[in-house]
Amino acid sequence: MSRRVPKIDRSRVRTYPARKRLSKVKRSLEGTPHRPGASFAEFLDSLPGLLGAADLRAAIDAAARAHQRGKLLLWGFGAHLIKVGLAPTVVDLMERGLVQGLLMNGAGCVHDLELAMMGQTSEDVAPALDEGSFGMARETSELLNGAIAAGHAQGLGMGAAVGHAILSGSGYRHRDRSILATAARLEIPVTVHVAIGTDIHHMHPSADGAALGATSYRDFETLAGLVAALEGGVLFNIGSAVILPEVFLKALALARNLGHKVDKFTAVNCDFIRQYRPSVNVVERPTRKGGRGISLIGQHEILVPLLAAGLLEKVGPAADKKGR
Repeated sequence: MSRRVPKIDRSRVRTYPARKRLSKVKRSLEGTPHRPGASFAEFLDSLPGLLGAADLRAAIDAAARAHQRGKLLLWGFGAHLIKVGLAPTVVDLMERGLVQGLLMNGAGCVHDLELAMMGQTSEDVAPALDEGSFGMARETSELLNGAIAAGHAQGLGMGAAVGHAILSGSGYRHRDRSILATAARLEIPVTVHVAIGTDIHHMHPSADGAALGATSYRDFETLAGLVAALEGGVLFNIGSAVILPEVFLKALALARNLGHKVDKFTAVNCDFIRQYRPSVNVVERPTRKGGRGISLIGQHEILVPLLAAGLLEKVGPAADKKGR
């Protein structure tokens, strides 16, 4: 026999005036339609003051304030940023003084070097893997491993070693769009953080494990020094799901352990989806002491140009290229 369920008496429902309720969405936060011919700054101002649009403007505002106060703007990214054609955008920011440090994974070196060398990169992995040719391009690995070995002998980090090799080497017809070469030319610290076995040049006989480890570890020490001075600045993590969030967290722990005050800064994570390590190790944990974490979700090839253009609009003539 089924149990009898008593009916709900809706005549006893308690109500209150809607105007007294706290509402999260207001007319003042609505966007305005785009006006043909409007400037990019006007387009940004026309966006709603809600959710992702509000976060985008908050990230731009934080970066502009940091720049105006002489604080650090650190840009971290996975190789995908280069593969979707955004190296020229980063180079432009560097030349305008809007980058004080870069951190990247090892694959970024591969694609940056190949584009500088031959204007193309990114092989079709699946069929190459089937036939046993994946990652076996001769020049890429010989040049990278040679640069890293030379940098090891000179006491350089991996970022500086590869950057100087592209900047001063022959055969790099497209070096002007190289992030690494531009960093070497402008003397901007660039750190490369590798996991042994993750990059194609690690498979080649010219690879030297000692050189890979030593140069990447020097870059970790350089990054820790940058993070120690991040108070009031902004860190961007663009598309690195594991390596950079883990390395950044350890650099921050080291800096704080040594007595550096790194409490109030903005950490911005940009990726296609929300993932555990960037959310926890970039956005949440590091900003608990008074900073702000922002998560922006979107395709790099759309989101990063929006960030860069918004930052240029905010800082205005102060970011004009000055023959750096």
